[in-house]
Amino acid sequence: MNMAYILWLSSSKNAPLTAVVDGHKRFTYGELLKRVKCLARGMVAKGMGKGRKVAIMLPNCHQFVEVYFATLASGSVAVPVNFRFLPNEIRFILEDCQPDALFFHFSYRERVESAIEGLPFPLWRVSVEGKVPFAENYDEVLCSPQELPEPVDIMEEDPCQIMYTSGTTGKPKGAVIPHRAVLWNLVNTMHGREDREGERALIIGPIYHTAALNNHLTIQVALGGTCILVRNFEPELVLKLIEDERATTISGAPTMYHMLMEHPKACHYDLSSITKCTSGASILPQETLKRLHSFFPRIKGVYDVYGCTEASPTISILREHESRSKPGSVGRPVPFVEVRIVDDEDRPLPLGEVGELVCRGPNVMLGYHNNPQATQEALRNGWLHTGDLAKCDEEGFIYVVDRKKDLIISGGENIYPREIEEVLLEHPAILLSLRFRGIHRARF
Repeated sequence: MNMAYILWLSSSKNAPLTAVVDGHKRFTYGELLKRVKCLARGMVAKGMGKGRKVAIMLPNCHQFVEVYFATLASGSVAVPVNFRFLPNEIRFILEDCQPDALFFHFSYRERVESAIEGLPFPLWRVSVEGKVPFAENYDEVLCSPQELPEPVDIMEEDPCQIMYTSGTTGKPKGAVIPHRAVLWNLVNTMHGREDREGERALIIGPIYHTAALNNHLTIQVALGGTCILVRNFEPELVLKLIEDERATTISGAPTMYHMLMEHPKACHYDLSSITKCTSGASILPQETLKRLHSFFPRIKGVYDVYGCTEASPTISILREHESRSKPGSVGRPVPFVEVRIVDDEDRPLPLGEVGELVCRGPNVMLGYHNNPQATQEALRNGWLHTGDLAKCDEEGFIYVVDRKKDLIISGGENIYPREIEEVLLEHPAILLSLRFRGIHRARF
């Protein structure tokens, strides 16, 4: 199944409902589908199709949604690019995956122009919300006199996305995510997060990240919800959007929630419409969880979603009613994901012992683009090695202790920085904690 079909299916049932809110612009599902059909036809006319790659360097805007679904509909592979990247970082992504097209925002023109200079392969360039001499204009491409009636047929193992990781262990790696993985992630996450039709969801995290793209945007489109796009995170803007748009769902990292709760004008806004709150990207401290219950008075708890880019991304979810009874847990594995805790020799460990979390399931990537060595290291013996240290209790709940590379050994004892952070955050004078790499001393 081509994952673009979810837009076609949702539009057939929800044509008059609002699909996207982008500032003062609003598009129903019917309007969004028409724009995607026209754009997809224009992309096909430029040679896009199965095996082609389309890089997308855009903020959270309606054009990102259109380009993404038009790319998939044409049979091409979407390659989201971090819009904060510097020219040399953009250049690395372009040289690594060699896309056939690049859609970028006008405000990024100087960085893009520097990054593409002297590229040894042809690149169709399209500028959004502004004209530049080295690229076509988005609105002109969108004005195709014809429409693509249906998404191109592809196989479930065909690549859907190349999602570049943050590169904390070196250069970014492009995780190749097939259509099959995006679909199964959708099923897993909707079940674990108990998503329902008709939600009004704030999309705050950048859509170039797998969580915002696959867990937030894609699921809302599949369920006929409203995607309220936030181009730039500003606490008061988000607070105002909640009140003005009567948003029901908010998702974000713990740091985002801290900034919202600490804003001096937070008490001036009506936040009572929020009924669902999810957290991800990093583990939600228990002190933050307690404060969120009073900040959003209608939530029963917080869904804590754990995963990684290579798993498309969801691996486990702690449901809202479990968030108080299982403090520190990231929940149980979602239905179609199998999890193990293993030692350095990949041998399963007993319950309660800390080891590396590995998983397998239909949501796992095909491998890293152009990087067979990294693929072999990550996908060993049929299991995705996450690099996270974790343990499981007798009920199957997972507790992520820390990143494997962050483990500190002192005096023969294992020290996990996250445990120290949890204790620090309980102090009323501490709002956030940061960790720094120290100097190794043989004595300790």
